[in-house]
Amino acid sequence: MADEKPIKVIHERNVCIGCCACEAIAPKFWVMNKDNKSDLVGAKKLEGQEEVYELELDAEQGNIEAAESCPVNCIHVEESGKRKI
Repeated sequence: MADEKPIKVIHERNVCIGCCACEAIAPKFWVMNKDNKSDLVGAKKLEGQEEVYELELDAEQGNIEAAESCPVNCIHVEESGKRKI
């Protein structure tokens, strides 16, 4: 599709332990929820997936570093359909 953005950030929220690293690195995209897990701001829940969310962006904007800092690897970044992390 022509309107697809080249970067996808995927959050496996059910794996999140609430360490706050993502929020500290990319606060524009990550916030802590009342249940002590992070939320990917503006993300949409993937159909048929339990607590897996996706956000499409034009640029990674700190989300690669957020993904690399996650101790449980519940954040993934894909660029042009290929997983970077």
